[in-house]
Amino acid sequence: MLQNLVPDGLPVTKQWLSKQAPDFDRHALDNLVKSRQLTPLASGVYVRPGANLTWQGVVAALQTIFRTDLSVGGLSALELHGFAHYLPLSRLRAVHLFGKDALPAWLHTALPSVQFVRHSRSSMGGTGLVTWEYDTNERTFMTGGILGQRASAWPFTLSSPERAYLEVLNDVPGTISFEHANQLLQGMTTLSPRRMEQLLRKCTSVKVRRLFYWMAERHSYAWLNKLPKPEALDELGIGSGNRVLARGGRLDPKYRITVPEEMWTQPALTMDKSDS
Repeated sequence: MLQNLVPDGLPVTKQWLSKQAPDFDRHALDNLVKSRQLTPLASGVYVRPGANLTWQGVVAALQTIFRTDLSVGGLSALELHGFAHYLPLSRLRAVHLFGKDALPAWLHTALPSVQFVRHSRSSMGGTGLVTWEYDTNERTFMTGGILGQRASAWPFTLSSPERAYLEVLNDVPGTISFEHANQLLQGMTTLSPRRMEQLLRKCTSVKVRRLFYWMAERHSYAWLNKLPKPEALDELGIGSGNRVLARGGRLDPKYRITVPEEMWTQPALTMDKSDS
């Protein structure tokens, strides 16, 4: 019964187990740990013995079993959507989680090769989040089906490509370089202008709005022509005043942000007809 109840690769809590089967009281769980039928990760947190933990399974558990407000976003979501061009060379794999809840302490030791990075929930709220399924048997993702049809499939919430890219721009130039953000956008030829417009209207970060339009205008994608001009989004538009984003860079006069010298382009010249 225990093997059927505890999903392979997903941590579970004492409270969750007791809801699945009332016989799993504290005394019973202590006996299961002593007999090595359950392995404790932390106080009140258990996995199957020899469980092959993956970061995807851990996140699915955080969302469904622990009920935390944490979803996969930024670079991690773009990678799952197939848009990440390269990953930083590091022994640690960074997994970016967005939400209002703190990361549980046991998360930092459960997977030594993974570094979970928490970001506070952005002003976009729940707009642009999508739900996939993570199959614990196949260790793969499925999309487009009816959720909950298989016992081995667990809901997995992540940012859409449009939302994930705006989340990445929020970290430019701190932990994400201008060049990296530009390379990511080079492969995003099929973004949804409808979803992107919804997100831009929700987004109250002047920096993110300016960076998005500046980056998007560097590429001639059809979806850009279907987006409203930034001043038509709402009263905020792109705000006012100059923003220094690249130290020692040059000011883009249209979006009033400093950008790296090597990425700066000459504004289009207009003909002065006053003397004609």
